[in-house]
Amino acid sequence: MLPPEIIAQLAPTAADPRPVLLAVAGPTAVGKTALTVALAQQLATEIISTDSRQFFREMSIGTAKPTPDEMQDVPHHFVDSHSITENYNAGRFAAEAEVQLAELFQRHAVVVATGGSGLYLQALTDGLDDLPTVPPVATTTA
Repeated sequence: MLPPEIIAQLAPTAADPRPVLLAVAGPTAVGKTALTVALAQQLATEIISTDSRQFFREMSIGTAKPTPDEMQDVPHHFVDSHSITENYNAGRFAAEAEVQLAELFQRHAVVVATGGSGLYLQALTDGLDDLPTVPPVATTTA
């Protein structure tokens, strides 16, 4: 749990009214889920998963998804939200997460993001570079 003085520093002020995205990142099995659930409960907020495997309903083994109890205690977004049959990538995630984050910031001053996929966390916080379109001739001759 965070001490009250840290919690107070996370809250937007009149001088700096911007909402806060609190990111917790790291490798599998270091306790990110337990920490983020505790933080979200303490901050009365919600969690955005930036884990590239937890998005998929069909991938439960080896993904360390939050338990049903953890998900009931704190709303999680982008967990079991897509099928592996969909063409889902960091670009689509960035677009969807940007909309979700804006909606969450309407209700919460602080939102927690967590995951082990650095690319997806970066997509959420910094966006992704625009790639040029590939000319059709390049794809047919490659």
